[in-house]
Amino acid sequence: MAYELRKQRPIAVDLFAGAGGMTLGFEQAGFDVLASVEIDPIHCATHEFNFPFCSVLCKSVEDTTGEEIRHRSQIGDREIDVVLCGSPCQGFSLMGKRIFDDPRNSLVFHFHRLVLQLQPKFFVMENVRGITVGKHKQILQTLISEFKNHGYQVAENYQVLNAAYYGVPQSRERLFLLGARADVELPKYPQPITKIGDRGQHCHLPNSPTVWEAIADLPEVEQYLELLEKDWVVVEHGKPSDYAWKLRGISTLADDYAYIRQFDSRILTSSLRTRHSTATVQRFAKTSQGEREPISRFHKLHPAGVCNTLRAGTDKHRGSFTSPRPIHPITPRCITVREAARLHSYPDWFRFHVTKWHGFRQVGNSVPPLLAKAVAAEIIHSLNILPFKPSFQYQLGTEALLKLTMSQATQRYSNP
Repeated sequence: MAYELRKQRPIAVDLFAGAGGMTLGFEQAGFDVLASVEIDPIHCATHEFNFPFCSVLCKSVEDTTGEEIRHRSQIGDREIDVVLCGSPCQGFSLMGKRIFDDPRNSLVFHFHRLVLQLQPKFFVMENVRGITVGKHKQILQTLISEFKNHGYQVAENYQVLNAAYYGVPQSRERLFLLGARADVELPKYPQPITKIGDRGQHCHLPNSPTVWEAIADLPEVEQYLELLEKDWVVVEHGKPSDYAWKLRGISTLADDYAYIRQFDSRILTSSLRTRHSTATVQRFAKTSQGEREPISRFHKLHPAGVCNTLRAGTDKHRGSFTSPRPIHPITPRCITVREAARLHSYPDWFRFHVTKWHGFRQVGNSVPPLLAKAVAAEIIHSLNILPFKPSFQYQLGTEALLKLTMSQATQRYSNP
């Protein structure tokens, strides 16, 4: 479709795009994300599958210029409304060694450089809470100072937002840093719309969806032998909760301005089974809901609670370590990628790489779309525009994109 048909929607660029959680959240709020930059070819292929209208630059931001982003996408010389940044967090993470001179930490300054080259009205940086404490706070303060020196306002009361306060059935805290050009108004941070149980001062809000509300309608994968060999099967779903109803696409999320994707809702995707040993199954079965299994240290989800923070494990350069995956609250097994995606607020049409390792990495690395959508809606408000839902429907990409090996994906994106 020619871009002229949807030119009224504000434009976004997603740096460090991953599989596209931030991209999707901003699309749901009414943005057209027309360019993304991502160094991992597997993530690029998944992003291309789910966002056929977005130009993916499969390369490091260190080697990318604003001019190239404009030239290799439909943006051209048009004004960009927002640049997004969810740079790698391992160097900042409270979970890791927090190495001050970790080279990944310098990537936020390439984000700074690209913002200055692209001159968007707004920018959004997302990162782990660890960047706000200790030596890493120096990096954050330097970044803020550099933006201010180049004419950008920055929300100095930067906030750590928990996804569970924005309709996501997962407790996940992330820093969001908001910036605006001098000629526009700084956006506000989104107000919580849900709460976790009886915690906090937001007693008037509804509770966040629970683990069971998120996944109960998904059929039990242990009943499908096919899912030992492939990641999809035709199924009958159970009765959905209000939350699951929306992620299945049967009804529309409130204020969802995303393009409709054409998909067969009878197909359960991203659900490759895990072969557990008998001993492992017995240990998982003995573990109480909401507790850690003592040997694997895997957390068993409580059906009435929210999920603990889903993590990604190592990247492609550090072997194939997978972060501990939660145990299903009822069946003694690890959850599937689709169940993780439900707990992350991804709709069911959104597909991930067919392997469990890449699929879980893609979910765990990403911003929950509903959290990104809440931030994006505040920027829409600052732009003083009325978002609209396009009537155009997109076909998703070819499934071959989800089956590429790392070498095949690297080859695909080696000659832009």
